[in-house]
Amino acid sequence: MNEALSQLSHYHREERPWGSFEQFTHNEQTTVKRIVVKAGEAFSLQKHTKRSEFYYVFAGEGFITVGTDRREVRAGDSFFIPAGELHRAEGTDDSDLTFLEIAFGDFDESDITRLEDKYGRSA
Repeated sequence: MNEALSQLSHYHREERPWGSFEQFTHNEQTTVKRIVVKAGEAFSLQKHTKRSEFYYVFAGEGFITVGTDRREVRAGDSFFIPAGELHRAEGTDDSDLTFLEIAFGDFDESDITRLEDKYGRSA
């Protein structure tokens, strides 16, 4: 791990079926993650009750769904997802999608309701 990252008290990395994320803060004023959704993969269509999220796309191409609006995205695009709103991120068939997620509110990984999930994790 990079020396600077080792100084962050809440840094950790997780692998998921759709890609991975690195978390830099947790339940401070915000929770900050760098998320990579692999090409051809998507995380579940989901919502959260205790937090809103802001996404800023760093690299790659993909699709972001907020509510019923599915948009093609690329580096420089940003989105705000209010608490309770359905959302999903997908990489294209040819490109990973890398974005910054800043969560506002009480952050808890279990605060997730999955409506659709290609990995069998929806309720």
